[in-house]
Amino acid sequence: MTENSDNYSAAGEVGAVLEKRTFWTRLKIDMKKSPWTARFGMLIILFYAIMAIFAPFIAPYGEAQVFATPYAPWSSEFIFGTDQIGRDIFSRLIYGARNTVGIAVATTLLAFLIGGAFGLIAAIDRSYIDQAFSRLVDVFMAIPSLIFALVLLSIFGSTVLNLIVIIAVLDSTRVFRLTRAVAINVVVMDYVEAARLRGEGLGWIMRKEILPNIMPPLIAEFGLRFCFVFLSIAALSFLGVGIQPPTADWGSMVRENASLIQFAQYDLKAGLTPLLPASAIALLTVAVNFVVDWFLHKTSGLGDEQ
Repeated sequence: MTENSDNYSAAGEVGAVLEKRTFWTRLKIDMKKSPWTARFGMLIILFYAIMAIFAPFIAPYGEAQVFATPYAPWSSEFIFGTDQIGRDIFSRLIYGARNTVGIAVATTLLAFLIGGAFGLIAAIDRSYIDQAFSRLVDVFMAIPSLIFALVLLSIFGSTVLNLIVIIAVLDSTRVFRLTRAVAINVVVMDYVEAARLRGEGLGWIMRKEILPNIMPPLIAEFGLRFCFVFLSIAALSFLGVGIQPPTADWGSMVRENASLIQFAQYDLKAGLTPLLPASAIALLTVAVNFVVDWFLHKTSGLGDEQ
């Protein structure tokens, strides 16, 4: 009894429990605690990711393959019919997941890289650099982003690279404001001041001291910002200045098949055709928001009180 009491260590017991919980174990526990909305959102996101990655293997026809029958009805050969020049709509929906979602993810990552870096620099160095960045961001945010993107794309051309860079720069202003706001509360902490006194550089302080402590709101903002970027790309493509044909894109597919809605009273399936890419856009947006809401609830600590 005495020997067991002498060998007992509370810290060792806690450490042993933590060692047994691997990443997959913690993930399984989180999934069990998650609401059905979050599970539904993650399943939808996983489904879209599979469609995007394996599009060439899943799609029955090529992305720009043209058949002899334009506006063909729904059939076993063409599940959702064909568009105005005879391209299979089902195949273009699958390829649209790769193009629309892939470009939106790349744009959001670039926006966070730009806005997050400048936001951290502005929060750490509260001098003229902070004022210059903040006033420049105010100027960009004063102009409606969609109109600004339309003007810039009309000037520089509607290429995929220009689309990614322009939307990323415009959306980085929102990321800058959030990153600066949450980082200011961390910069004044004692451990950040201790790192400065040790002579650590600006990059080290940003990566090691500040960024790990502001990740939850940034990750949540990444999901929300992805939705806005995703919708912006679809809107620009619908207006004709986004992703250009023959590349499949959900926004341009809505525009190309919009005239079929007026024939819904004669052929309901034909009238539903332009709603398919619109529904794909809406479903992914709702799914991402479900996951973001659950993540915010989880990281805020509110779930621990229940």
